[in-house]
Amino acid sequence: MADKDLKALLVHTIKDVYFAEHAILKALPKMAAAATSPKLKAAFETHLTQTEGQVKRLDAVFKSLGVKAESVPCEAIKGILKEGDEVAAEFKGNSALDAGLVAAAQAVEHYEIARYGALQAWANELGLNDVAKLLGETLDEEEKTDRLLTDLALASVNEAAA
Repeated sequence: MADKDLKALLVHTIKDVYFAEHAILKALPKMAAAATSPKLKAAFETHLTQTEGQVKRLDAVFKSLGVKAESVPCEAIKGILKEGDEVAAEFKGNSALDAGLVAAAQAVEHYEIARYGALQAWANELGLNDVAKLLGETLDEEEKTDRLLTDLALASVNEAAA
């Protein structure tokens, strides 16, 4: 039986976020298509491009760790994305749709921020500096996307929903 240490947890969680990022790649085009705000559509499209880069970064992490790039199902992201789909369907054609999409997107971002923050801390603890740097780059992008979504909500989306 393999030792279940911090490195094993790191690898398992990287496989988890690898699944999540691929699921997000599928969800973002649907979210962009559903959004009515041009700025929100653009934010989703920009994040799609970022997410593609994040997947490549995870491929580099796997390579650095000498582990095959593969995923394990992530029930958390499945649930978060399902809730986003439900909001999009229920509020389609209504003024609150974009506010719901922002909230759903932020739930995804907060999940990712939590995961990448933990992963970066673990990589640092293990002395995996290259891995920590790659994970930190993604963490920074996720935090910026979350701030952008907050700014959009406060500047226009929430007011339009009211």
